[in-house]
Amino acid sequence: MKNEKQLILSRLPKVDVILAQPSMKQWEQAYSRNLIKQAVQEVLAAIRQDVLSGACQEVPSEAHIEEAVVQYFQDHQQLHLRPVMNGTGTILHTNLGRAVLGKRLSRHVAAIASSYSNLEYDLDGGHRGSRYHHLQTILEKLTGAEDVLVVNNNAAAVLLALTTLIKGKEVIISRGELVEIGGFFRIPEVIELSGGTIHEVGTTNKTHMEDYRRAVNENTGAIMKVHTSNYRVIGFTETAPAEEMAALAHEQGVPFINDLGSGLFIDMRRFGLPYEPTVGEALRQGCDVVTFSGDKLLGGPQAGIIVGKSCYIEQMKKNQLLRALRVDKMTLAALEATLHLYLDEDIAVRDIPALQMLAQSQRVCMNKADALCQELAKCKLPVKTAVEPCRDMVGGGSYPEYTLPGYVVTIETEQYTAAELERRLRHGEPPVISRIQKDKVCLSVRTLTEEDFPVICSVIQTLF
Repeated sequence: MKNEKQLILSRLPKVDVILAQPSMKQWEQAYSRNLIKQAVQEVLAAIRQDVLSGACQEVPSEAHIEEAVVQYFQDHQQLHLRPVMNGTGTILHTNLGRAVLGKRLSRHVAAIASSYSNLEYDLDGGHRGSRYHHLQTILEKLTGAEDVLVVNNNAAAVLLALTTLIKGKEVIISRGELVEIGGFFRIPEVIELSGGTIHEVGTTNKTHMEDYRRAVNENTGAIMKVHTSNYRVIGFTETAPAEEMAALAHEQGVPFINDLGSGLFIDMRRFGLPYEPTVGEALRQGCDVVTFSGDKLLGGPQAGIIVGKSCYIEQMKKNQLLRALRVDKMTLAALEATLHLYLDEDIAVRDIPALQMLAQSQRVCMNKADALCQELAKCKLPVKTAVEPCRDMVGGGSYPEYTLPGYVVTIETEQYTAAELERRLRHGEPPVISRIQKDKVCLSVRTLTEEDFPVICSVIQTLF
């Protein structure tokens, strides 16, 4: 048996023989010969292992080996982080990267990324500038904020604000706002990490203005409000008005911090969603420091944005922690371009994909679903498709109890179970992420564009 295996192994072609084939030569235009040689060696090593284990009883043909090398090379050279088609109907899907940037905005980011920029250079004065200055004018126009800071996410924004303003002091916060968001990020633990102490007031469902007044003492460092964006307490509830909380904080000479979570710049009621305060409204209510995310309802890149009074933000700029939390030129480029779209709300809704998806009516979704069905029908595949109503999600911890009426295209086939079809779509090129309802694979068209439809059809064609 051992001699038989050795005989089989002796018939394996040499590495140089495989490298000399035309199918290998074409790769040398894009990759070094060493990388191609490594791919050949890996494939031959796998074949040897199969022979020794008994899984392979004969030497594969050279054509088969060449094909295996090409496939291996394609698989291993493909970047791990790549685009996917989002057919889930969840607009701000955290696992799929939350807000999508518009194409024109993406081109601007690419231009900034691929060249030098005035990131920290004052073109007028010819000297060093601040990377945050690029956002100051636009945010002042949109919200009335005196100053701005940007860090890598909202958790970092809260941490920086608290570390700067309440270290060694108490922060007064409602018991009902000691929240946890994704990734075990908990407000109580962040407060402790910042060096401050929590002074809880009220109860889970009710916190009165008088609770805050009684809690103020000589060690109070700030009064804080945290927006419960990822859950709701309903029924017998009460919260103190932001204006009155701000007035109390100013009477005591301490800052009023408001963590809004999802940063809104426009009234979401135009999309059929409940009222939530915008960043501008929060500042007009008297908030001294407001923190919010860039990649949720704002529709921009991942970022933690801090706006408010310059006297407090200047202190944060001097905090050594800022150096570890600061964002790069690509984030700032994407954020500035996103904010400029908000100068005209109609343009923002048109050009910011997250808002565009939120704005899609049920009729628009139905027409898109019909169009996708027709595209699939042209492919003459062994699948059964149908258009069905659905409820789409905002996602990203925003409006958890509200859904949007939309439509899905359901796909069924006798060749695969729903679970197997979903898996194969997920492993397509590009991957198509779907959901399963009532044992059917569903593609929600709200989070797809009509440009995606031919690509989806091509992916499905490869499965049959």
